Amino acid sequence: MNDANGSDRAVDDSAFEELDHALTDGGATAAIDRLIARLDHGEEPRALLDALLLKARLDLGLPAISSGALSSLPEPTRTHYEDRYIEALRTVGRKRLEAGDLIGAWPYFRTIGEKEPVAEAIESVDPSSTDGQVLGQIMELALQHGVHPRRGFELVLETYGPCSAITAFEHLPPDEATREPCADRLVRYLHEQLRATLRAEIERSGRPKPADEATIAELVEANPWLFDDDAYHIDTSHLAAVVRMSPLLQDPEAIRQAVDLTEYGRRLSDRHRYEGDPPFEQLYEDHGVYLRALLGEGVDEAIAHFREKLVPADPDGDDLASTLPAQILIRLLDRLGRQEEAIPLAAESLQGVPEGLLLCPGLLQLCQQSGRPDLLAEYARSGGDLVSYLAARVSSSQ
Repeated sequence: MNDANGSDRAVDDSAFEELDHALTDGGATAAIDRLIARLDHGEEPRALLDALLLKARLDLGLPAISSGALSSLPEPTRTHYEDRYIEALRTVGRKRLEAGDLIGAWPYFRTIGEKEPVAEAIESVDPSSTDGQVLGQIMELALQHGVHPRRGFELVLETYGPCSAITAFEHLPPDEATREPCADRLVRYLHEQLRATLRAEIERSGRPKPADEATIAELVEANPWLFDDDAYHIDTSHLAAVVRMSPLLQDPEAIRQAVDLTEYGRRLSDRHRYEGDPPFEQLYEDHGVYLRALLGEGVDEAIAHFREKLVPADPDGDDLASTLPAQILIRLLDRLGRQEEAIPLAAESLQGVPEGLLLCPGLLQLCQQSGRPDLLAEYARSGGDLVSYLAARVSSSQ
């Protein structure tokens, strides 16, 4: 008999005698039930799976020893056996979870395409009470296998700090549903660390203790000496990386904290400032404008600010980087509910750019959101896009 790793286990002779007695007294069904009961609370998941499949074969009138491919079975027997096979895998996976073996449970759930039970178990992992090697495996399972990227990211942050978390963020799946809560967590973490450091620095200086509710912006505004002699109070590479991901944020409180980080960043000396990519060339100032607009502050000024950064569209449509200023502005307009302003910009700037490469809604999505299939038809016709034109025309008639 083999365990999940294929290693031999010594089994007492009494176990075999017990099965023989059950078989003699109650028949095959009694014997297999006895075997399952014996394996149910043990550490041999593969043996339990095999026993459950043996029971399935007996219940379905199939030979006890499997022979031939599953596809050779007639219907509906094949479907019934497949159902039992899936249920057996699910049962063994649950048993491993109950035993606290997340890593051992995953292969069984992966086989049947169910990651939710393992994700729920990862959600409740306490890094402080988990063996380091096992915790590393859980992080890999959560992140690399995509079982629970957000919680995996949080475990990295809680265990190894922001540097490793920022690296992990760069390897997250590209969808915003995964990346946004991770960006939110990093912003809050860094904000808390920086705010505590600044308060401690002010108190050490002998100056009046700041109000408990004072923001980072208020702390640095009232204490410009904090930046004397090119001083800084947090790893500036971490600060820059977190600010770059802040446009993903949805929660107003996290956005306000990100604005706070930009207020600190823009006061750093040039030695500690990082260059940004268009349209965020001034990393902290430009992100501050964008984030405040998301909070409803200086909206028209922000739109004008980013309009000034637009560059002519590449006539060949090959330079994706040249479309980034337009994409950022379109994204901002969409977040502000001003899709109709974004539509002509999308038609002008994003023509030929595949939807999968966009950081913002495309023309079709914008027209759909604003209820303007007529505009889509107009721009599709002028751009020679037959598919979008027909889609728009059909949508108008529905």
